[in-house]
Amino acid sequence: MPQVEESIFVQGDIEQAYQLAKDMESYPEFMPNVINIDVVKQCKNETVTSWITEVDGKKICWKERDVFNDAEYEIIYQQLSGDLKEFNGKWKLESHSQRVKISLIVNFEFGIPMLSALLHPILKKKVASNSRSMLQAIKKQIESESRQCS
Repeated sequence: MPQVEESIFVQGDIEQAYQLAKDMESYPEFMPNVINIDVVKQCKNETVTSWITEVDGKKICWKERDVFNDAEYEIIYQQLSGDLKEFNGKWKLESHSQRVKISLIVNFEFGIPMLSALLHPILKKKVASNSRSMLQAIKKQIESESRQCS
């Protein structure tokens, strides 16, 4: 199964960054490729969310379970149903002095074995680009919030 890992450093507080990462319903407000996210179910440290995103003009929809490991500043997600055969990974945040390293790990399987050799490299580039876009949007949001609080 292909894996993509992208990271970015953000000026700010790890707690602030983690709270924003956990607030998935707000993603459509500042992430251009995210059309809608609904929380379907919410428990203490877990949600089920329904996602609609757009990549290259194509809508991609899925439902995922998100597990919040607050002590480790990570969010582990796994597709429950949706457009891909498999889709899972995690958000991981690490404190580095006055900065936060935010990593997004994505594992995916398209689901058509005969086409996987052809499609996986293309999809991997698109997933990497989309992951970088999401990280850049979070960075911009956190750093603009930090400037407003100063």
